[in-house]
Amino acid sequence: MRRTVVAGLLFSGLAACGGEGSGGDGPPVNPLYAPDRLAVQAPDSFQVRFETSKGDVLIRVVRDWAPLGVDRFYTLVTNGFYDDIRIYRVIDGFMAQFGLNGDGLVNSAWRNKTLRDDPVQLTNARGRVTFAKGGPNSRTTEIFISTRANTYLDEDRFAPFGEVLEGMDVVDAWNGEYGDGPPGGQGPYATQAASQGNIYLDSAFPALDRIRSATVVEAGGE
Repeated sequence: MRRTVVAGLLFSGLAACGGEGSGGDGPPVNPLYAPDRLAVQAPDSFQVRFETSKGDVLIRVVRDWAPLGVDRFYTLVTNGFYDDIRIYRVIDGFMAQFGLNGDGLVNSAWRNKTLRDDPVQLTNARGRVTFAKGGPNSRTTEIFISTRANTYLDEDRFAPFGEVLEGMDVVDAWNGEYGDGPPGGQGPYATQAASQGNIYLDSAFPALDRIRSATVVEAGGE
């Protein structure tokens, strides 16, 4: 049966959390609450190391492969979006998906920051890294790594922007015991994971693997 990769549908509006500069003695406002202030153009190529609960994964990213997606990914990585998140959707023989922040307010801030689809320059081969989406021009923050050749996704404009250089054995080892989310399986609800973040995922699905940090470790070109 043909499977599809969809981004989690994000949820309720951003709750009041104090404006920038509401200051005083309160805690600083998370910069990820203001995505419009963070967008930057990525280098021509760079590498990102994901430190995960099963080991490290190193990916290579090339801007020409999917410029809009690469700029978004670079922005997210360099601002800590993927730090301390859960790998919440692992389907054996298909792919591993992540990219919901542990803070539901951050997910809410990014839910409408959709990207136009990039043209597909590379096929969705095993080890390729691609943004998830729920339809045309709907990419936001969630990405997946193909664990098999998913070439049928090419025609639906899933444009790979990176590839695993090291650690595909780690990706293969990420916990898939919970399977897909409803209605197709008993895994995490994407909408609930988006709204409640790690609080929901850690309480209901404690054995999920996690990404501890995502760091740019090498960059080239401008």
